[in-house]
Amino acid sequence: MDGTETRQRRAGELGLRYTLSTGRLPRASEDGPLSVPESQRVSPKPLGTELSRETALSIGLQANTGQMDDPREQHGVISSNLALIQVQATVVGFLAPLAALLLGALSTGELDFEKVKLLCASSVITAFLAAFALGMLMVCIVIGARKLGVNPDNIATPIAASLGDLITLSILAFFSSFFYKHKDSRYLTPLVCIGLMALTPVWVLIARKNPPIVKILKFGWFPIILAMVISSFGGLILNKTISKEQYKGMAIFTPIICGVGGNLVAIQTSRISTYLHMWSTPGVLPLWMKKFWPNPCSTFCTSEINSMSARVLLFLVIPGHLIFLYVIYLVEGHLVPNSKTFVVFYLLAGLIQVTILLYLAEVMVRLTWHQALDPDNHCIPYLTGLGDLLGTGLLALCFLISWLLSEAELDGILEPASGPP
Repeated sequence: MDGTETRQRRAGELGLRYTLSTGRLPRASEDGPLSVPESQRVSPKPLGTELSRETALSIGLQANTGQMDDPREQHGVISSNLALIQVQATVVGFLAPLAALLLGALSTGELDFEKVKLLCASSVITAFLAAFALGMLMVCIVIGARKLGVNPDNIATPIAASLGDLITLSILAFFSSFFYKHKDSRYLTPLVCIGLMALTPVWVLIARKNPPIVKILKFGWFPIILAMVISSFGGLILNKTISKEQYKGMAIFTPIICGVGGNLVAIQTSRISTYLHMWSTPGVLPLWMKKFWPNPCSTFCTSEINSMSARVLLFLVIPGHLIFLYVIYLVEGHLVPNSKTFVVFYLLAGLIQVTILLYLAEVMVRLTWHQALDPDNHCIPYLTGLGDLLGTGLLALCFLISWLLSEAELDGILEPASGPP
């Protein structure tokens, strides 16, 4: 298998249906039991996309190295990976609403304990079911790809990125509405949380049967939890802006800019990681990658394979966002800004976001590889969480600048009209 081909992605694999659907889900929930900011913060990238992506990468890597060729080993690899994501999903699903509510309490100065129970139950059961559904889907795709002689990374990872948040948000919307309707039942939400948390030791015992999984189980928590916290600050920005008139339509664009940036940086990170696995050993960087902080020009403007990949991904940003914008204006045109100024600033924001993320991917992969850590497990959560924060912040800035310019233009038109004849 050609290593340079591993984890390559087509432009269409960025998931148009995913970004549009998840953009509409938060907007549809604005008047529901969970507000948009809470829904966004309860289901950050690590809860949906990250866990399914990590499963795809882990199973795909073990399949590519021949660990799934023996049917007995195949069963062990699958069961341990599924058990691992159940442990991660349950813990992160419990911590995510606590982080969301804490951030909300810091911004509003009050904490509703009824909402704590509702959010915790909704988040934990969402994480449990989403992790199981996506994990099983990834297993089926990897096994099918191996039988067809196709690299599983090229199929499973983009599907995980495309479906992760859509499935997570859909399940979250359903169960949050269900628990809200039965909020008078005092014991329902605590029993759901306790029951699912009680299964965690079982998943740990199953996961421990696979040595590579044991290492992730011991040391893989910090990147996921920190990425969840970073992503939650993006939800805090959304919380401050979503109800204001000048940010109308922001809920539709947020998952698009975050999804595109997160997917592109995950692709580049995986490609650099594959390159290092081919040409070096963990802890030792190749001579041409010795600098921890490379010149940005070397990241984007050289003939080196990773630089060429970064340029290709960067060139996908503008056409990709233009396609998304076109479909959004067809479907939800009355709810979003339609000025050329906004489009220009939006495209510029997407370009800045991806440029920063691709450069940081180069830096972080070198640092983690130098520490003999797997970049797939330690870099992608940070980078996608940072992509959420950058994307939400830049998007809010786009809406604000567009609104200020439109207001200034309107004032310029009205002043001559109201002046003396």
